[in-house]
Amino acid sequence: MADLRDLYQEVILEHSRAPRNYREVKTADHKAEGYNPLCGDRFIVYLEMDGDVIRDIAFQGSGCAISKASASMMTQSLKGKTRSEAEKLFERFHEVVTGRARANGDPVELGKLAVFSGVSEFPTRVKCAILAWHTFEAALEDKQEPVSTED
Repeated sequence: MADLRDLYQEVILEHSRAPRNYREVKTADHKAEGYNPLCGDRFIVYLEMDGDVIRDIAFQGSGCAISKASASMMTQSLKGKTRSEAEKLFERFHEVVTGRARANGDPVELGKLAVFSGVSEFPTRVKCAILAWHTFEAALEDKQEPVSTED
């Protein structure tokens, strides 16, 4: 179990140091801003939709290692997904990081996102892991007001 935790920690640190899809999408037709007032994490998520499919997704901003890694891995996981597939993955990810479900045994595959399953043991870090996801959801819904982890 310790080896698995070490691997998970390394994946999170790698994505934090070199986040994927960390850029502005000039052709974005949806975007939203999210922040966590407790720790200062703040992100903008950009979406370019092709009908119901996420053609491109990226983010910019600043945050702790967990929030930045979560945003990075989220963009990799959601690119090319339909809106429905993305919403299901968001729900599943949320269940796992909040401790309402285990990372295994569910038909919706988390893949590499399972590295965040241990976050549920640290309630103050859950908001770090879900910030980008809530910001993504706000972008899908075209919310103009920034979303907060405290709402």
